[in-house]
Amino acid sequence: MKKFLGRIPRQFILPIFIVGGIIVGLGAYTVYMSRAHSYLSDDPRACINCHIMTPYYQTWNHSSHAQWTTCNDCHVPQDSEVKKYAFKAMDGLYHAAVFTLNAEPQVIRPRDASYGVIMQNCIRCHTQLNTEFVKTGMIEYVDTKNGANKACWDCHTQVPHSKVSSLSESPNAIVPLPASPVPEWLKKKMDKK
Repeated sequence: MKKFLGRIPRQFILPIFIVGGIIVGLGAYTVYMSRAHSYLSDDPRACINCHIMTPYYQTWNHSSHAQWTTCNDCHVPQDSEVKKYAFKAMDGLYHAAVFTLNAEPQVIRPRDASYGVIMQNCIRCHTQLNTEFVKTGMIEYVDTKNGANKACWDCHTQVPHSKVSSLSESPNAIVPLPASPVPEWLKKKMDKK
């Protein structure tokens, strides 16, 4: 470190540390305000950090799946922790980019990779039903795209989300609000003014 700092002119050392501190501070502030740590959990309330997910949270919360599953049980791969978190990171960065650019569509639908994961998770949870009772077997989402079979949601249209056809469809969705990231001591100071 000393060797590196020795190459930098002395008058630039302090400004470099100040700019570096600002960058690190803004990065930490962004992570804190976005509740980035909450996305590492399986808590469904993490999904409603983004208000555009409230209709989907509400329909899941009032479905029969709510008592047995979380959002991650259906929407991320379950065969390894590495795949799970890699998929969450990839999807999360995509969602963050779309939301930041204000490019979210009125109707949110999964992308093909997500559809494949969701279908695999339907089959994973309902293996006995698929193999012993209705005898559909283990089909892949790609088979449905090629017209060889139907996707689970082609018949089960209301499971676990009812058909949310628009973000403005349920403007008064009752969902738990995320906790405020503003520290209590700062709230008290703001209340005194």
